[in-house]
Amino acid sequence: MTEYGILSLADHLSNPLTGELDSQTRRLQRVVDSAVHAEAAGFAAFGVGEHHFGGFILSAPELVLAAAAARTERIRIGTSVSLLANNDPVRQAEQMATLDVLSNGRAEMTFARGVSMDTAAAFGMKDLDELRPRFEEYLRLVLRLFTEERVTWSGNYRVPLDDVRLEPRPVQKPYPDIWIGGGLSTTSADLAAAIGMPFFLPSLFRWPEDYLAIVDHYRANYAATGHERPARIGFASYVHVAATSQEAYRRWRPFLEHYRDFALTMRGSWGRDTSFDSLLEGPAICGSPAQVIERVEEIDELLGLDRHLFFMDAGGIPDDVMAEQMQLMATEVLPHLG
Repeated sequence: MTEYGILSLADHLSNPLTGELDSQTRRLQRVVDSAVHAEAAGFAAFGVGEHHFGGFILSAPELVLAAAAARTERIRIGTSVSLLANNDPVRQAEQMATLDVLSNGRAEMTFARGVSMDTAAAFGMKDLDELRPRFEEYLRLVLRLFTEERVTWSGNYRVPLDDVRLEPRPVQKPYPDIWIGGGLSTTSADLAAAIGMPFFLPSLFRWPEDYLAIVDHYRANYAATGHERPARIGFASYVHVAATSQEAYRRWRPFLEHYRDFALTMRGSWGRDTSFDSLLEGPAICGSPAQVIERVEEIDELLGLDRHLFFMDAGGIPDDVMAEQMQLMATEVLPHLG
């Protein structure tokens, strides 16, 4: 059965219709508010993504999630993603454990290695090829810190540890859920399969079917390892819902195009047509509640999803539109999914 959640990357973009731009304070407050609204609507999970030095302003996801934890009671909260190779693994484990304690056992993390050389360089890396081995070394150290009472360790990318005990200890045992983010190559999929971790596909302007080969690769390798827990796949879709399809298309077009133009300057188009109408056939879901349900279920079945996050606040979407969407999700969409 698929779990559904909300994802925010906190793009700091103006409303394309009015030119109004939230302050950074208000934008991050709205991200925390969306966790509260997501819980009230019945979503199972809320995620935020880490970015640095661009038009996204969510560079410290654990702090935002701590604020969300203080205002929610049931919804699972986590990163989608954390750039583990750019962070100290001991501090990352401490932050994750602290978030798990503050949320009373609701914390999760999705770790990814990242692909930006500018970001990697700013955090001290001189060679992008270092990202992959650093990421794996740090991930394995984080797992040791969670599962062992005391850790003595040495590696290639940070100073050694001598008889270190992680504090605080997480509420969830042996540790909170950790997903591995990836999908642009088989490297992260292979690592997730080898360790026995769920695999989350990136929130890019790629079509769901573009990931079929890597999903099959992950599942086959996972099965070959004989892990007790089943393989799990997560995916994020751009989503907009309104009372009618005509209203949804009319209302969302300027916001999705605004976000698309911004996002593609960072990542490129992957060779796909990224016009509004074309996006609705691929990574974007738009329409009436019935249309959204149908398309969500198509993607769930295609990829065999265990978790599907909805990216709904991109491109300067105003509060009143988000409120209407959340109401429709709560009453007309989520009760009919799964």
